[in-house]
Amino acid sequence: MPELPEVETVRKGLVQLVKDKEINNVIVDWGKIVESPEVDDFIHTLVGQKILDVDRRGKFLIFKLSQNDMISHLRMEGKFEYHNQTDDIQKHTHVRFQFTDGTELRYLDVRKFGRLSLEPKGLGEEYKGIKKLGPEPVIPDFDLEVFREELKKKHRAIKPLLLDQTLVTGLGNIYVDEALYQSCIHPEQVASKLTKTEVDALHSAIIDVLATAVKAGGTTIRTYKNALGDAGHFQVYLSAYGKQGEPCKRCGHSIEKIKVAQRGTHFCPVCQVTHD
Repeated sequence: MPELPEVETVRKGLVQLVKDKEINNVIVDWGKIVESPEVDDFIHTLVGQKILDVDRRGKFLIFKLSQNDMISHLRMEGKFEYHNQTDDIQKHTHVRFQFTDGTELRYLDVRKFGRLSLEPKGLGEEYKGIKKLGPEPVIPDFDLEVFREELKKKHRAIKPLLLDQTLVTGLGNIYVDEALYQSCIHPEQVASKLTKTEVDALHSAIIDVLATAVKAGGTTIRTYKNALGDAGHFQVYLSAYGKQGEPCKRCGHSIEKIKVAQRGTHFCPVCQVTHD
């Protein structure tokens, strides 16, 4: 599933490829990808608009159009590809945004879970899936004191809390495992029991892990490629995720894999221990 670093890398690629392009036609081959408005209205509204920019909020892309904001959530395996209109159509291509210069942006999605939605111009961040998101994992948005106070109220395991996008946005399974490993926190540690030192370390680790992953272009585990067709390479930096059975870089004990909140979870049982 594309996480924040992958989506940010896609955003950067899209800016290079489609900024200032004018939409001449839209072809929708799987109508359920379009959440709102109705497919015919979606197509009619987009024709003649220019893509002025592409923003991101959490794992959502926000296409800033001349008359609307278009929200894209890639979900599990959604991706954008840039083509000439004469190129062969690949399997799982569901939406094609054709531009006046003969090129087109294609949305592909093997599982068909992704969604596109048109919102009023300038109101993309009011979209229902975006409004509930926590701060972006950067300073000053991600305030340490606020993070401390919020964690004190939470009597749940830290991993699912970080995954729910309300304390801080953009963390998926890979990057939660990495941030908890870096800060020496057990994924099942009750959040309210974290010490000040642990919270400070976790706050720093979240910012560091995601910034490093963005710089590396994301993580390629299976099929992820960005809009330019390039694979990310953060996987070379992974210390915990996918490393079960390999020695911990700190203590040498084998990394273990368990289920936490029904997600495969990687940690070092020596460096990351729970406490009251």
